[in-house]
Amino acid sequence: MYLCSLFTQLKMAKKIQDPDFWYSLLLPYVNLHTRAAYRRFEVHGKEHIPKDCATVFGVNHSNTLMDALVLLASDNIRKVFVARGDIFKNPIVAKILKFLRILPIFRIRNGVAAVRNNDDTLNKAVDVLHDHVDLYLFPEGTHRTKHSLMRMGKGLFHIAVDANKQFGDQSPVYIVPAAIEYGDYFRFRSTAMVNFGQPINVTEFLKNASEENEAVNINLLKDRLHDEISKLFTFIPDDEDYDAIWEIVKMKNEKRAGGLYKKMLRNRDTVDKVLKFREEHPEEAKNLFERVLTFAQERVRQRISVISTAKKYPLLNALCEFVVVLIGLPYFAVSAVVNLPVWLTTLIIRGKLKDPAFGNTVSFGVELVLFPLIFLVGTLLFFFNLPWACALGATVLLLFSYVFFVDYCELLRRAVSDVRWTFKRKLRKHYESLNLNQLF
Repeated sequence: MYLCSLFTQLKMAKKIQDPDFWYSLLLPYVNLHTRAAYRRFEVHGKEHIPKDCATVFGVNHSNTLMDALVLLASDNIRKVFVARGDIFKNPIVAKILKFLRILPIFRIRNGVAAVRNNDDTLNKAVDVLHDHVDLYLFPEGTHRTKHSLMRMGKGLFHIAVDANKQFGDQSPVYIVPAAIEYGDYFRFRSTAMVNFGQPINVTEFLKNASEENEAVNINLLKDRLHDEISKLFTFIPDDEDYDAIWEIVKMKNEKRAGGLYKKMLRNRDTVDKVLKFREEHPEEAKNLFERVLTFAQERVRQRISVISTAKKYPLLNALCEFVVVLIGLPYFAVSAVVNLPVWLTTLIIRGKLKDPAFGNTVSFGVELVLFPLIFLVGTLLFFFNLPWACALGATVLLLFSYVFFVDYCELLRRAVSDVRWTFKRKLRKHYESLNLNQLF
């Protein structure tokens, strides 16, 4: 009886940030699949993260659950997340989210009764920081597939200020700005880059603040974090010209070589030039943006990739791509058949989504669950029915089959797009008339 009581007390006393055997066992597996979900995965600015102190991270939120997964895979440091409370409504889901080290935070729209639960979350979050475990929040509160930032909530800043009140004199509290930039929000096996910025020393900020009003200081911290995050990715002001500016950025930089960080810097440079052009020549800019949007609508209607528009010799590129397509066709055909449960299930679920932003999360989740089963069954069949050397080779081919299947489909799509672009003379003349290379 005494042992049962002691076990119950220990179980109740366990904190969300405490080490957990099953979590630690599954995390490398999940991280491996997260990185495999992107053709290129880069992390920058880790040298900016303070060591052995209370650190809360503020990150832009553009791609549903993939944002948290990408952050998890960025390093092997323990993390706890805070997410919007409405996703915790289902008790089973709530238990899963707790196992995944995610705390709920509620907003007024969730009801006054739900908001009262924020005190418990606030206390747990401060305790996470006290134990020097990294705490991650998405201060925008919800996701949006745009290269901009929405208005930030106050939850992150209340946590940082309360932590500073409780132990800031012993250990400084920092807010670290971070940004995630994706090559594409909707295509599986695109690219992802995490970029950490210069930390904000909350303890020092509040010590030197001229204003004693906490609400004023929180608003100042909000503005500063917004500015710092906007420096870390391709940031475009969220106004009526957003779509036209983003289209110009893609046409200018989509095909240029280099890593993701260099591409982001080129994107930012193009945005700056476009904004300067708009400021100095408002009427010309308005006319240009209208023509760019008209071109973009026609390009999408004719199913031409923006990458094709950046190619100097699209037909030559298409021929080279089709050679690769033909060489890889046998492996692709086998991969398509073997992985039928994965890609067919993914297509069915994605087709029913109300919010397409969840598409990549679905692609990741289905692959995470089904592909290992296919790999396990296939490997057993190979080694039971083939000589070990043949079985080993077949197993290696099976291991990379789904990744190859997805990348092959993308290569084929681009090859067809290049051919379309080659013979759309009217559309190409429209593109040339935009004169983007000379303007920006």
